Amino acid sequence: MSDLTVYQPEFLYRYGRFHAGSTLHVGADGRILPEGPVPEGARVVRMPGRALLPGLVNGHSHAFQRLIRGRTEYVAAGHGTDDFWSWREAMYRAAEALDPEEVYTASRQAFLEMVLAGITSVGEFHYLHHQADGTPYVERNALAYEVIRAARDVGLRIVLLRVGYARAGFRVPENPRQRRFIDKDVDTFLASVEELVRETERQPGVSVGLAPHSVRAVPREWLTVLAGLRGDMPVHMHVAEQPKELEACVAEHGLRPVELLEELGLLESRFTAVHAVHVTEAEARMLGEVSAGVCACPSTERNLGDGIVPADRLASAGVRLSLGSDSQATVDLLEEARQLEGHLRLSRLRRAVLDPGGGAVEGLAARLFEMATVNGARCLGLPTGALEPGAPADFFTVDLNHPSLVGASPSSLLAGLVFGADKAAVRDVAVDGRLVVRDGQHPRTEESGRDFHALARRLYS
Repeated sequence: MSDLTVYQPEFLYRYGRFHAGSTLHVGADGRILPEGPVPEGARVVRMPGRALLPGLVNGHSHAFQRLIRGRTEYVAAGHGTDDFWSWREAMYRAAEALDPEEVYTASRQAFLEMVLAGITSVGEFHYLHHQADGTPYVERNALAYEVIRAARDVGLRIVLLRVGYARAGFRVPENPRQRRFIDKDVDTFLASVEELVRETERQPGVSVGLAPHSVRAVPREWLTVLAGLRGDMPVHMHVAEQPKELEACVAEHGLRPVELLEELGLLESRFTAVHAVHVTEAEARMLGEVSAGVCACPSTERNLGDGIVPADRLASAGVRLSLGSDSQATVDLLEEARQLEGHLRLSRLRRAVLDPGGGAVEGLAARLFEMATVNGARCLGLPTGALEPGAPADFFTVDLNHPSLVGASPSSLLAGLVFGADKAAVRDVAVDGRLVVRDGQHPRTEESGRDFHALARRLYS
């Protein structure tokens, strides 16, 4: 009996287009093999009426925030308006309340929703570190391990982006609601990262990255130390999300956030600026010149009133754009892609703003899909994002007969998927060649939903 599994969809997306009659060959190690004749004894999985595509990569997530979905969509009594800062106070209610098992429960539900939507990898920007009073756990990375366990239990590949958090902000009094986030110094932060690397380096589907939270939460001294580190770990940071962040950075450093990071030497190819809503053309060039990335999270940026990511400006400067679900206001990476383009259409008053040109029917869709796959993988330092020989077999399928896709031709299928498909069209999802979702069903759905419902009821009843 061969150890080879051969997937036979109706269409296979590879090298930028759909191929009819192509097959995906996967070895026993979960990696993709070159396509060729199907050997005798191979396990053949026929997928009529399905298109098979590389798995989506979620570049930025705060999994526990799934708890607050639908619970912050109003103006609180005594407030004239609602914005990021008032939303943040509501978010802290969940952040303060969770014990380790509840962090697992909340994270598992968010991650389950991701795999059901075709997401096979996530970058989890993890900043819940300590007990509710700020005291470290005996196992200082206890909460990180619960998040990792949640991802692996649903079959999701995870990059744990361990957040460094030092303070409430420049000349801002200590905020007791942030006690769970803060490390006493940069050496403590880095020791926690090193321990995470040691403890997970042999764990399949798990890797670690550095994540200084933001210029408001991390002082120059920390950033200088981090800039001096060398290695291949991805480095992610919230950058230029809010106007107040820019004002505080100029007050403290005399520079805007991107300018400060450039001066300190933090900008490089493994660096990803999350959001980058309020960047100038000159700052876009700074990011592009070093092949840095930007992870846009349009559903959250819209939900919080952050503003519109100038993706056209960034792309023109050579910045690598990826996508994230961030606050879990919705979990649908293709929806993030269409919002990225859609927001630009509203602000630029024209269509197809990110179209790379050339008149190709699927040129814009291919560019957006690349953000959700190849670019996401690159920003997380993962060898995924494309169905190429040697890469992990991370993929998802869609039902070509789903009402949101029916009638699409091979030449319009990708555009139909990116711009109009319902995430319910996703039917099968594989990570490392192992199907974790089959025909739209995940074996942990009922258990996860029941536990999550009980947790939400405890926090909000």
